[in-house]
Amino acid sequence: MSPLDRPHVWLPGSGNPLLLLHGTGGDEHDLLPLREHLAPGAPVLSPRGTVSEHGMPRFFRRLAEGVFDEDDLRLRVDELAEFLAAAEQRYDVTPGSWTAVGFSNGANIASATLLRRPDALAAAVLLAAMVPFRDEPPAVDLTGKRVVVSNGRRDPMATAAHTGALVAQLRARGADVTELPHDGGHGIDARLLPRISGWLTTPAGSGR
Repeated sequence: MSPLDRPHVWLPGSGNPLLLLHGTGGDEHDLLPLREHLAPGAPVLSPRGTVSEHGMPRFFRRLAEGVFDEDDLRLRVDELAEFLAAAEQRYDVTPGSWTAVGFSNGANIASATLLRRPDALAAAVLLAAMVPFRDEPPAVDLTGKRVVVSNGRRDPMATAAHTGALVAQLRARGADVTELPHDGGHGIDARLLPRISGWLTTPAGSGR
């Protein structure tokens, strides 16, 4: 089977490509509306997670709520990286130029990809994100990688402790991390989307 046999949506466009990664129970269509809010007209690749949890698509298995199967996570990160490499050839995308935009489970596979296969992504927007690796994550160099972490202060799953640990891990490896918290729970705050859109178009090292 080709890596591109997994269900996905490709929307051609111009500019830097977005990789949209849905949350648990979502699919390849869930986050497509974000394109018009974040980067209208940008190329978009939106795959479906290949793991099923009681019929709900996910990007990797978990042992319990908040407890990830890290062996499966590593396997699925490599699987996603292979999918991206195949998509780059099929759709004529510059290798490693993707900005991942992930929600919840999608944010966790995005951050895990940064930490395990950093050459696969240029940047990431992590929405309602947890810490993907409980133990020390890989000692990779994320210099030049830009990341937004936007978690809710009232999120019972992606808690303040998760947020702080994730940001610290990414910064310790050289990533340029912007925090955009909101007062909600485990969701996406639409009021922050214009700021994330501005971040996407701001050159690296500008201080924003």
